[in-house]
Amino acid sequence: MRIISGDLKGRRFNPPVKIPARPTTDSAKEGLFNILTNIIDFESVSFLDLFGGTGSISYEMGSRGCTEIVCIEKDVTRTAFDVIFAGPPYKLDLLDQIPDEIFAAELLKPDGLFILEHNPHHNFDAHPHFKRKRNYGTTIFSIFEL
Repeated sequence: MRIISGDLKGRRFNPPVKIPARPTTDSAKEGLFNILTNIIDFESVSFLDLFGGTGSISYEMGSRGCTEIVCIEKDVTRTAFDVIFAGPPYKLDLLDQIPDEIFAAELLKPDGLFILEHNPHHNFDAHPHFKRKRNYGTTIFSIFEL
């Protein structure tokens, strides 16, 4: 795949093998960005790429100067991280499930740290990967390891 315009024009990138995504064609991207060029200032917008797939649209935004880009893709080959921090809203209904989801998705590298910010209404001391916590009044950081 290639980036069609901007500072990175012509750069090629290879999405993960066996990705269950439908990449946007170059001609469709070109048409879309011709429209966007007349509507937005790429350098001053924040951009969320839902169902980001290969990241192609995000790369195009970055190539045109967008510096605040978030790309979300549920089905992409997963990458593991050394450190993961999650600071969800304390009232999030599924907050208690976040550690299980992180470990089930194998998002943490061996010897990595997962840090979850929460309030005293949540307790993770019995979680199998829980290691320690630090309490700062109504803010608690629970730290998990593999």
